[in-house]
Amino acid sequence: MRELGDKKVVIISTNNFEDTELVYPYYRLIEAGADVEIAALEKGTICGKHGIEVAAELAIKELKADDFDAAIIPGGWAPDRLRVYKEVLDFVAEMNDKRKLIAAICHGPHVLISARVVKGRKVTAVRPLWDDLKNAGATVQDKAVVRDENIVTSRFPPDLPQFCKEIIRALSKT
Repeated sequence: MRELGDKKVVIISTNNFEDTELVYPYYRLIEAGADVEIAALEKGTICGKHGIEVAAELAIKELKADDFDAAIIPGGWAPDRLRVYKEVLDFVAEMNDKRKLIAAICHGPHVLISARVVKGRKVTAVRPLWDDLKNAGATVQDKAVVRDENIVTSRFPPDLPQFCKEIIRALSKT
């Protein structure tokens, strides 16, 4: 099935990402026909918490929202590091301003909080982020996947099938 043949997606991460939360969407979206690239703080190899290595073809500072239909932020420890970089937050905020799809799983919503895109939105995340999300003005729901307009969030690796289905569903309608 190649329903996303005209869509371009970027996965934003850095070292210590949750391996399955990057690799599963990467291959699932390629399987659906999307052009998927990985961006990190610098081009080169990044390594997951459990040892999976992936090539980041892009540096985050090179990203422009007009070039992508969606951005995905996997969890792990990487989002806590990414959330302090202005270029990451500016890109995510620009994607939101343009109503382009932003998807985050597990600790990925850390970046959404710091980019100030969750206020007034319904979201989910791994349980330890719930207070942070509420304090940022979001309404937290304990569901496998929550979509509020252009933002899709999920809690943890067991939610990956629903997370990817919702990303594909959302991109198929744009």
